[in-house]
Amino acid sequence: MDKTLLKGLMVLEAVTDVDNPPRTIDALAARVGLTRSNTHRTLQTLIHAGYVIKDDDGGGYRGAVRLFELAARQLAQLDVRKLAAPFMRTLADQTGETVHLSVLDGFDVVYVDKIDSPQPIRAYSMVGGRAPAYAVATGKALLAYQAEGYVERYVDQLVRHTPSTIVSMPLLKDELRKIERAGYAVNRGEWREGVGGLAVTVFNSLDQPVAAVGISGPLDRLSAARMKQLAPDVAACAQSISQGMGYRRGFLDQ
Repeated sequence: MDKTLLKGLMVLEAVTDVDNPPRTIDALAARVGLTRSNTHRTLQTLIHAGYVIKDDDGGGYRGAVRLFELAARQLAQLDVRKLAAPFMRTLADQTGETVHLSVLDGFDVVYVDKIDSPQPIRAYSMVGGRAPAYAVATGKALLAYQAEGYVERYVDQLVRHTPSTIVSMPLLKDELRKIERAGYAVNRGEWREGVGGLAVTVFNSLDQPVAAVGISGPLDRLSAARMKQLAPDVAACAQSISQGMGYRRGFLDQ
């Protein structure tokens, strides 16, 4: 590996730390574990290349607009569906169940990709199809991470589809809080009787929920115990996709 390049990347990451940026060369050197002279040399190179600028007041260093330009070009190339495909295939092989990738549209989810289960009895759905977000696992996984007040806008759309559908806003909000704590969402026959699912949220580099990946199948196979057993596999799939989207934080152990 090119150690000089690695040092430069370490310095660049420290300079662009929005939560706790080092304000001086000494603080920066201590953060990345380099000598002061080495850190200064690296900074001068990054400044010359246009990736870092020094504040006019001499208070420290920060990332330049060129970094944003690079990031914007990269983000424009990211396609969650394309990124997810190999990880969805792995999840399908691991679980033997239908795998869905969904995005949120208002109070619905839209299935943007799927891999059918090889089992003779499986969940029915189609790419481009919709389902009420509050009644399916991928939808609840996405609703759990929306901004405060989002779900309340749709209180009039809480319609019962099966005896298990949640149609009370207080109960739905309580369910979403549980999902956020657990790290995954479960559908217990709330959209189609006898059909359940398990899903985990996919995040992008801005910590925003952009999709959800999950499995679905008959509740005869997807019992509560089996869903709990498969939760780590679904979480690992979502984490891999999220990392491909630039997400840097860790997922809760399931």
